[in-house]
Amino acid sequence: MASVDISLKEIMTSIEGALGAALVDYTSGMALGTLGGGKDLDLAVAAAGNTDVIRAKTRTMEHLGIKSDIEDMLITLSHQYHLIRPLKGRDGNGLFLYLVLDKGKSNLAMARHQLKRIEAELEV
Repeated sequence: MASVDISLKEIMTSIEGALGAALVDYTSGMALGTLGGGKDLDLAVAAAGNTDVIRAKTRTMEHLGIKSDIEDMLITLSHQYHLIRPLKGRDGNGLFLYLVLDKGKSNLAMARHQLKRIEAELEV
């Protein structure tokens, strides 16, 4: 099992094109850990904003009677991919991994695969 810091470091080093990553509590909107980002990518602001995305999708699924779990959510921008992956299991309830990728330098399928693998090893 890996700690939050180790998992974020692994995301940034093993996923090609990673620009920033965070572990976020979507009940509060607070980032429990961040790595990367910069002046053009404020991960604390992104964490809080994407909390609203998770809440809205969860609420919509409830209204529609959809009983499925969200594996991940993808937001595609001109030059970036933003991946939101709610954590599964008892330790991850209410948390999600957030990953920002450079669209020109990343392989989305591999990034999703790696993020799933890292999530499985994460101990919160």
